[in-house]
Amino acid sequence: MVKRKKSLMIFYEVILILITLVMALPLFLAITISFQKPEVVFSYPPKFFPTSFYWKNYVEAFKYVPLARLFLNSLIVASLITLGKLVTGTLAGFAFSHFNFKGKRIMFTALFATLFLPAETVMILPLFLIMKFFGWVNTYWALTVPFMASATNTFLMRQHFLTIPRELQDAALIDGASYMQFFWRILIPLSRHMIAGASIINFVYAWNMYLWPLIVSMEDKMKTVQVGVKMLMQSESANNWGVIMAGTVVALAPTVVMFLALQNLFVRSLVRSGMKG
Repeated sequence: MVKRKKSLMIFYEVILILITLVMALPLFLAITISFQKPEVVFSYPPKFFPTSFYWKNYVEAFKYVPLARLFLNSLIVASLITLGKLVTGTLAGFAFSHFNFKGKRIMFTALFATLFLPAETVMILPLFLIMKFFGWVNTYWALTVPFMASATNTFLMRQHFLTIPRELQDAALIDGASYMQFFWRILIPLSRHMIAGASIINFVYAWNMYLWPLIVSMEDKMKTVQVGVKMLMQSESANNWGVIMAGTVVALAPTVVMFLALQNLFVRSLVRSGMKG
């Protein structure tokens, strides 16, 4: 029995290592190619480790495309979307977990069902027409407002709030606190780990958005860094994969660093969200 468990553990570890390698290899190759000269990229046999760091690829990436401005746009957009989703998600999660109202179960079921829809493709035409009607095309409003509410955040926060003893709310109300005072002074501080984990999910999602920013940001000054990578592929550096990979690394770096630094917090928040249904 012990040998069987040990064999299963080894098997699982090997599978996890293989999955990690498959997922990490493209990132490793992107970083490697970004530091290679053009003639080295397609050399044979291929060189997986650069003998010297060719920084000119990064210089040219910023030269052909205004990556600094696009990076700032992505930072603003991702931050605003993250903040908006946290506000709407926590308030909606609080309502679904601590209040009883007519149609609550139906509303939550309908909200949960939207998780199975490719919202960014199904709603893209109606959303664009709405943004055009409001005159928000080529503005931060169009890039952020449509994504400031999320069924995923509502579900995660609702699941987490259900793990907090209901007696805390009863005691707070008996002591004279209002529902909003209980929410801000007790529930939110107790949920800081979950909120931090949700922030990571939201920020990474918003940072990596490509299709929507491509459609609503027609001027280069309003595009995001993900769209900037596509712009590199259409610029004078279209055949220079070192420059393209340099732009890709710039676009990926913030989310990769954030996840590696906060991965324990991220996993802990997901575990807590599923403790009670």
